[in-house]
This record gives sequence, C-alpha cells and structure tokens, in this order.
Amino acid sequence: MPEQNKIRLQKYMAECGVASRRKCEELIESGKVRINGHVAALGAKVDPKKDTVVLHGKKLVRRDNPRYIMLNKPRGFVTTVSDELGRKTVMDLVSDLPERVYPVGRLDRDSEGLLLLTNDGALANALMHPSFQIPKVYRVTVRGKVGDDVLAALREGVEIDSGRTAPCEVLPLVEEEGRTVLEFTIREGKNREIRKMCEHFSLEVARLRRISLAGVKLGMLKTGDYRDLNEKELRKLFHACNMTYKP
Repeated sequence: MPEQNKIRLQKYMAECGVASRRKCEELIESGKVRINGHVAALGAKVDPKKDTVVLHGKKLVRRDNPRYIMLNKPRGFVTTVSDELGRKTVMDLVSDLPERVYPVGRLDRDSEGLLLLTNDGALANALMHPSFQIPKVYRVTVRGKVGDDVLAALREGVEIDSGRTAPCEVLPLVEEEGRTVLEFTIREGKNREIRKMCEHFSLEVARLRRISLAGVKLGMLKTGDYRDLNEKELRKLFHACNMTYKP
C-alpha cells in the first residue's frame, strides 16, 4: 500500500470525531482499537480509503463535513446525550440535525445560555482541556447586595469541594434592591463552579447564563434555538486552542 496514502491512526480517529489525538492514543494503547480485525498498536498508520478501523465494535467513519452548532440552552435540560432518569436533554433541541453532534462541556440543568455542539472531537476536547485556559463569560443574578469584600474574595479564588478555584474576573453590572447582576469570566471548568463560589458566601443564584466562550458570543439567539457558527467564530475557537482552521 503506498505510504503516502497512510496517516497515523490517532489522527484518523480524531478526524472521525472520537476524541483528541492524545485520548485516541490512550484508546490504542488500551487495546480497544482494531485495524482490519487486528488489535492496533500505537504508531500504526492506516489508509482511510482501504482500511477498516473499529472502536468498541463500531466502524469509524471520517467526517468530511464537520458541524459546529451554537445552542441557546434553556433551563430544565440536562447537557448529556441521553439521561437514565428520562429527563429532557439538549439533544432533544437539535434532533432534526442530520449529523450526530455532541455537547462541548456542560451547563447544569438550571443554567442556560451558550452551549456548543459539534462532531469535531479534536476541537471539542481542546476547548474543554484546562491547559488552554478558554475564557467563559457568565451573567449571574443573585439575591441581595454583594459587598466589595465578597467581590474581592470571589476574584481571588474560593475553596469549594473540588478544590480552590482559580483567580477570575467578577464585575458588578446591575445593583438594585433585592438583586445584583454579576459578570463572571472564568478559565477553568469545575463542576457547578460559579454556583458553589456564590454558595460559599451565602449568595442565592436566581439566574445563571453563559453569554460567551473563547470570544464567541451568544448574541440575540432565542432561547431553545440553534445555529451554525460562522467562519469568523470558528477561527476564534481554533485560535484559542492553538489549532489551524481549514474551511
């Protein structure tokens, strides 16, 4: 088989939307990948047009047309592909898509706003990887007034159940009787991080909405609607992950 037609197995797997190349390497090393019926070894190459690659018993097919979707997630939907409790998932909102896409990261059930979905596993994993420090911006409405001392402490980092949060940006946008609207910019993804930070100071969160990720903004997209990302937005995402965008 001509060597020029072959590519590294982990690269092919990433192009099929499995995961990042590093994660694909782990799958290969664990013996879960087969090429033409034989267990694959790290360093193997394949010809995508001739070789059959199987993971967990399923044949991998490279996606020549990746899809990148922005969804304005409503409250009440869980960010999973399926839910064993029968709750509504974000996949119900994109069920008319011909391609199979997957959520990039999570927004908890009570949170709303910008959620990306894609079948580009390499980009998705890069966006979620803590090393890239992807900025995520949230508008958070809390009950009552937030003092300057609390704002300072939130910015410096708070001890929560999963460890101390990294320094972040917190700006007060609206201060009214009975409520304060804060804008958080964080660069890590601990589970329910902002809610736990607020809980640490007995701040009740009335609304939490993500409005931006890696400079890509939710804008005026209606709640529950989705749209394809444009080229400018895709370039921002790829640049944030030190990846090259190829239209």
